[in-house]
Amino acid sequence: MTEAAESQKHVAIIGAGIVGVSTAVWLQRAGHSVTLIDSRGAAGGTSYGNAGVLASASIVPVTVPGLLKKAPKLLFDKNGPLFLRWSYLPKLLPFLTKYLRHGNVADVNRIADGLALLLRDAADQHVAVAKGTGAEKFVTVGDYVFGYVDRAAYEADAFGWQLRRDREYEFEEMDATRFAEFDPAMAGLFGFGVRCPEHGHISDPGGYVKALAAHVEKQGGTFLQAEATDLQKTGGAVTGVVTSKGNVDADDVVLATGVWSGPLAERLGISVPMEAERGYHIEFVNPSIMPKAPIMVASGKYVMTPMEGRMRCAGIVEFGGLTEERSRGPLELLKRQTLALLPDLKYDRIDEWMGFRPSTTDSLPLIGASERYSNVWTGFGHQHIGLTAGPKTGRWLAQMIDGQKPNIELSAFSPLRFNS
Repeated sequence: MTEAAESQKHVAIIGAGIVGVSTAVWLQRAGHSVTLIDSRGAAGGTSYGNAGVLASASIVPVTVPGLLKKAPKLLFDKNGPLFLRWSYLPKLLPFLTKYLRHGNVADVNRIADGLALLLRDAADQHVAVAKGTGAEKFVTVGDYVFGYVDRAAYEADAFGWQLRRDREYEFEEMDATRFAEFDPAMAGLFGFGVRCPEHGHISDPGGYVKALAAHVEKQGGTFLQAEATDLQKTGGAVTGVVTSKGNVDADDVVLATGVWSGPLAERLGISVPMEAERGYHIEFVNPSIMPKAPIMVASGKYVMTPMEGRMRCAGIVEFGGLTEERSRGPLELLKRQTLALLPDLKYDRIDEWMGFRPSTTDSLPLIGASERYSNVWTGFGHQHIGLTAGPKTGRWLAQMIDGQKPNIELSAFSPLRFNS
C-alpha cells in the first residue's frame, strides 16, 4: 500500500462497465473503499455488447486520409458498414465536421501514438485485473486475425498496417494455404490473412464484467443501482454524487459511464465533443462452425468472435443519437454477410443487440483529473476499444487517485484538451 493509501479514501465510481469495475478493483487493491453507481447494473451497456476482442493493434482510427471522399459511397451502399439516421443529421453535423478534420496523416499518426500507448499490453492488463477475481475463466490470450478476399485487398489497407509496423506491432501475413493450416474451419473462405499474436478475446463480455463487479462487492465494495443525476458540492468542492436513490458521499469521484458521461462532464467545465455510435451485434447460438480466434472480416468491417455457446458478429456503426429503437438495416447486413461467408452454418437461433459507443471527435478517450475539481476523474470516450482499454484505463485512474503518477505521458487523453 502506498503512503497515500494509508489514509483510506472512499471513491464513488459512476459507471459499472469495464472501465468502472476495473478502476474499482485496482482501487481496492491499493487499500481504498469504493461504491459503484449504475442505473443499468453491471455490464448494462457496451461492456456487454462489444465484439469481445482484446484488440491491442486497433490503433487505426476511422478517420483515415480519404474518408471524406469515401463517406457518401459508404452511406448509400447497402452492404457498407456505415449507417446514418437522416433525421439526426442536423444535430450530428457539428460533431461530424470536427471529426472529419482529423482525416489527415499528421492527426492519424498522433491518434495512433495515443492508442498504442493505451492498447499495446491490453491482454496482460486483462490477465492482471482478473487475477484472483473469478473472472479469469473468461480471458483467452491468443491471436486476432484479419481475413481478406485476396492479397490485393490486404495491400489496399497498407496505410493502416504501416501504422502498426511503425509502432513495432508484430504480425504474420498468411496466404490461403497458411490460413487454412491456422484455422481449418475457415479453409477456403479467405484468400489472404494477417495473424496478430498477443491479443485475445473474452468468451462472455457481460459475464466477465459482472464477475469483476461481484468480486468488488465481495471485497467490501458497494453497488448502488441508481441514476447519477449530479455531483454533490459543499463549499465549492465536490463531496460526492447525487443519485436517484440519495446522495453518496465520497472523497473522489470517477466519471466512467460512457456516452452518458457528457452532461456531468459539462457541469465540471469540461467541453466534450462526443457522439453515440449505435453499435450492433448478432449472435448465432450453438453454431455448427466456429472460428479458432476472432476474425475481422475485412470486406465487411465486422468481427466474428468465438464465445461460450455462440458466435458473435459485431462491428456495424450507425449515427443516430440515443434513441433505443433499433434499425433493421445493420442487423440484417450482419446476418446477410455472415451467411454469405458461411452458407453451411447451422444454429439454434439468432440473438440481436444494439448499444451506444462513446466517440470523441479525435478518437481518443478522456482520462485524468478535471481542472475545476482535482478530486473528480474522467474515464470515458473509448469509442470501439472500450473493452480492450478498460483495465489499463482503470489502473491509470486508480494510480492517480492513490497519489501515484503513472510513468508515462498522458497528455493525449487530457480531459481539458477540447476546452481551448
